[in-house]
Amino acid sequence: MPGPADKLLHHTRVAKTLLGAGLIEPTRPDRLVQAGRSLLRWGTSSGGAVAVTAARAPHQTAVIDELGALSYGELHRRANALASSFAAHGVRPGDGIAIMCRNHRGFMDATVAASRLGAHALYLNTMFAGPQLADVVAREGARAIVYDEEFAALLGDVSGIDRRFIAWHDGEGTAADPLLEDLIAAGDPAGVPPAQEPGRVVILTSGTTGTPKGARRSHAGLSSAAALLSKIPYHARERTMIAAPLFHSWGLANYTLGVPLATTFVLRRRFDPEGTLRAIARHRATALVVVPVMLQRILELPQETLDRYDTSSLRIIAVSGSALPGPLATRVMDQFGDVLYNLYGSTEVAWATIATPEDLRAAPGTAGRPPLGTVVKLFDEHDREVAFGQTGRIFVASGFPFEGYTGGDTKATIGELMSSGDVGHFDAAGRLFVDGRDDDMIISGGENLFPGEVEDLLAGHPAIREVAVVGVPDEAWGQRLKAFVVLQEGASADADELKGYVKQNLAAFKVPREIAFVDALPRNATGKVLKRDLA
Repeated sequence: MPGPADKLLHHTRVAKTLLGAGLIEPTRPDRLVQAGRSLLRWGTSSGGAVAVTAARAPHQTAVIDELGALSYGELHRRANALASSFAAHGVRPGDGIAIMCRNHRGFMDATVAASRLGAHALYLNTMFAGPQLADVVAREGARAIVYDEEFAALLGDVSGIDRRFIAWHDGEGTAADPLLEDLIAAGDPAGVPPAQEPGRVVILTSGTTGTPKGARRSHAGLSSAAALLSKIPYHARERTMIAAPLFHSWGLANYTLGVPLATTFVLRRRFDPEGTLRAIARHRATALVVVPVMLQRILELPQETLDRYDTSSLRIIAVSGSALPGPLATRVMDQFGDVLYNLYGSTEVAWATIATPEDLRAAPGTAGRPPLGTVVKLFDEHDREVAFGQTGRIFVASGFPFEGYTGGDTKATIGELMSSGDVGHFDAAGRLFVDGRDDDMIISGGENLFPGEVEDLLAGHPAIREVAVVGVPDEAWGQRLKAFVVLQEGASADADELKGYVKQNLAAFKVPREIAFVDALPRNATGKVLKRDLA
């Protein structure tokens, strides 16, 4: 247990980090008083964060989307009005509000209004099919839904929802549900009285190994912000383009971190590789938030297209959500400069490690090192800490663990550390490498194999665009590795060539016994490969 001196040192480091990022800055006395009142009224919830930032920097642009720009003062007043309209339509504190929106102001409006009302925000994957949507909404008990009109047809099988609101619509619209803009126009800009209990957020796990689970989270504090800022050099009042889905924990984390920094968020409803570069150049964004497959799609653009847009304003490309292949990390930095930061974590543990550009140059496949206040340890199947250099189950204490799945179960814990669900090892410099899911390990002919090492190697082959390796049953060996390969456009390679490539670089027992060539890998909305579909 940390003693008083350790706690004092930690708090000093937190304050120094926040000060360096500009989160603590000189403020006019009248605005400081108003910010204090907002903090007392709303606390550190997402609704409170917007209120405090609106008091400190009311004219600072909060969001630039396809409808234009909104200031923090406007976002604050819109959230108040929307919360009062939600209440007028029968939404009560403690109710669940499902939010199925792409990246635009409506997502932010609904999130902040739900928090002000004391309702719980349930973020839905925009790639859900109708039955999956109905199952998740029923399981989580949402009573209202805010959705983009393009998803209206999916709501036909959803039961239990008696209040529906449209966040985004194109053209005249066909649904009869009220629009958020109309609710905002009709609502009371003074808002609603603070709820006795602040609203929580429910984030769905990726569902790559089964049905997505709901993970409850309270609101992050200053220590959580300092942890990320200790490795990723965000600064107050800069412009961040969030291309990763806001409904996903990575996109949402960057939104949550950015509000106290008075960040201007640049949002586009759909990811488009060239459109992303165009928006960065137009708005002089200093940070880009993505998942790895987005970086891959950007680098697949012709070099003349990449050179067409001035992206020199970028100080940060922050990536998370799935494994970042080492060769991809190197290519990104060669194109955009040493501005790449790779966060490894999960919905449950939040963050575990962050790789800086220096880490990624020295060891391109690394997940990095623990940030401020975070502890990462590796354990064997008997809950004993493994020796240095050995592979073990990854357990994390980040100071911001989730509060359990909405179904009542939770992740495995050892003391104050929680399982990330992955296995990995540390190198001599203390950098973490993630070897794969703890349930991805296969035993082939008595040897323990993790697909991640083989995937990372094959990803560096010049003919390969993307690859996934899974374990499949084998009568003779128990299990064996099978690789699914997508070739670069115009490239050619055969199975024997790729097997030979693996054998030249790894132990012979790690060579996939079968290689299948496919047109594309199945992925979810955040770019994670759905290995259960392949297996």
